[in-house]
Amino acid sequence: MNVGIVIVSHSPLVAEGVADMVRQMVGDEVGLAWCGGDPAGGLGTSIEAITNAIDKAWSDAGVAILVDLGGAETNTEMAIEFIGEPRASMIAICNAPIVEGAIMAATEASGGASLATVVATAEELSPL
Repeated sequence: MNVGIVIVSHSPLVAEGVADMVRQMVGDEVGLAWCGGDPAGGLGTSIEAITNAIDKAWSDAGVAILVDLGGAETNTEMAIEFIGEPRASMIAICNAPIVEGAIMAATEASGGASLATVVATAEELSPL
């Protein structure tokens, strides 16, 4: 069982595009979901949509989430809190660039790496 990947962006087109790139790179080896935009169709994020994406990509190996901006991270943190334990401890937000981080995280996950390794690999892309 491989770690799942979730892409959260303020733009549904960005989220879908990143997810498409990931799917083309790793195929169906990892659970993958994306969400973007606010419920009214504008730029933003939705706690409910993030929660649904986590559920869709869920794996007992965990879920790594890539976010684009601060608001996406804040809403993702709230979604994780809403999900609660025991699953919340198996969800991690990667501090990494959304495109490169998602591809690297998914590549690591497709090889069966642990959640900690998937996150660490994605985060290696971030400047110190």
